[in-house]
Amino acid sequence: MTSGQSTPARRPQPTDGCSTETSKSQAETEKAITQLFEAIFEAKKPITLARNNHLNWLIRFLVQGFPQRYMSQDASQPWLLYFLLQSFQTLGIAFDPDTKKKAVKTILARQHPDGGFGGGPGQFPHLLATYPSVCALAVVGSPGPEGGWDQIDRQKMYRFFMSLKQPDGSFLVSRNGEVDVRGTYCLLAVATLLDLITPELVEGTYDFLRSCQTYEGGFSAASQPYFSPSTPPELLAEPRPYLGEAHGGYTSCAVASLMFLRPIVTTSTSRSLAPFPGIDASNLLRWAAMMQGNAFEEGGGFRGRTNKLVDGCYSWWVGGLFPLIEEMLGEATGESLQDGEDGKTDATEAEEDDWADADDSFFDKEALQRYTLIAAQQGTGGLRDKPTAPADAYHTLYNLAGLSSAQHRVYLSKKRMEELRSTWTDNEGFVPTKEPILEPGEVERPSSAALDATSAGGSSIVESDEQRNTRRSETYAEALAWVEDEGASHYVGGEGNRVNATHPLFNLTMTSTRAVMAYFYKQA
Repeated sequence: MTSGQSTPARRPQPTDGCSTETSKSQAETEKAITQLFEAIFEAKKPITLARNNHLNWLIRFLVQGFPQRYMSQDASQPWLLYFLLQSFQTLGIAFDPDTKKKAVKTILARQHPDGGFGGGPGQFPHLLATYPSVCALAVVGSPGPEGGWDQIDRQKMYRFFMSLKQPDGSFLVSRNGEVDVRGTYCLLAVATLLDLITPELVEGTYDFLRSCQTYEGGFSAASQPYFSPSTPPELLAEPRPYLGEAHGGYTSCAVASLMFLRPIVTTSTSRSLAPFPGIDASNLLRWAAMMQGNAFEEGGGFRGRTNKLVDGCYSWWVGGLFPLIEEMLGEATGESLQDGEDGKTDATEAEEDDWADADDSFFDKEALQRYTLIAAQQGTGGLRDKPTAPADAYHTLYNLAGLSSAQHRVYLSKKRMEELRSTWTDNEGFVPTKEPILEPGEVERPSSAALDATSAGGSSIVESDEQRNTRRSETYAEALAWVEDEGASHYVGGEGNRVNATHPLFNLTMTSTRAVMAYFYKQA
């Protein structure tokens, strides 16, 4: 559908005739979206990304600070800064040295003396504050005395991570906090970026993650409380937190976490994660595809749960999932979905003219772009959940990231992976020190004999130098082998609406990801 076409006939969502608050909200949302689409199509207006409005909106927040309504987000200060910085990156805007310096100083002020980052200066460290802090440093940081990267205390961060580890392989989000798969993702993303992943850190984590997949195919926040994910299931000695509803955010975090784990588990143990045992990838694909709303009344946006309203942030949490699912399905069938750097075989090259207008994606990319550009943009700047909601920093970033996922084809290039493996330079890398993890108020150190008997987390897993280098090189290669197929990019409304491609594992640009990982893995 283009802006020059006539308005399509309405096909509202079917109902059972019983009016509820949910059905009323659905009808109101459909009406609001439909009115915006009709105004565009009937007036034959161009569909454009209001780039300058969004930039001015972001600059105002970055320079003047957030308005009073954001006071409730005091413990989310790292997120607010990350939302702004990564939105600029996605829009293709670079930062001047002074802005970088101020941002780095702001982020480092939230690093906790015991490791990790808190939501604000003096606040306790939290996994969900550590991830945006490190990602923000990936965007504006650099090596050197004031660059931010060398000021990250990785030894203390590692010990903080290990202090949160649970017997079933899951992680608390903070000391005395709850188990949440989003925290697991935040930990693994940071550990991958900073070369902190070790076998002891992720021991049992794969089994925890696969236990979070629900009957629908998506993933929930935590796992089945009483039984293991094995076949047949076994009764657990201690119950886990309750399994919840399949959710876009949890699913995105769980699937990305499985990708982070693949190289370390396959290189550190005899178990193979190809093709992801215990994960129902086909059901996952079905669930994710069914989360997209219809192309007109709901604008082609994504919802986060079954029978919920479409929401711009799920453009990323669900729309950004598909490159990962494609890779998972490729492994599951023993085949790669990409036959070459451009993903085309000789046969498909020959037939390209006949199928020039075909889209073999697992979701409607054009519809998602239209949702972002028509329904999610606010005229004065910023992007929003849906037309009935105001713009905010969170939805601005995740709408832009979702727009990126719909514009660009990003895939795991086997060719690029082999290049990274072949150019890898062996080095010692990160090695955890044998300092103990102290409980709150504890000041005495264990004896030297106790220190010799255990590492930071007390694991019995021991790696040789060769095994550690192999694991690190595989982690590095898999993370950086995600590439953009530039020939497959498609921009609704024209190339002027283009945003930068986004790494599907980190929600950083490819450039930022390469730079920070090359530094911490000591690859020139």
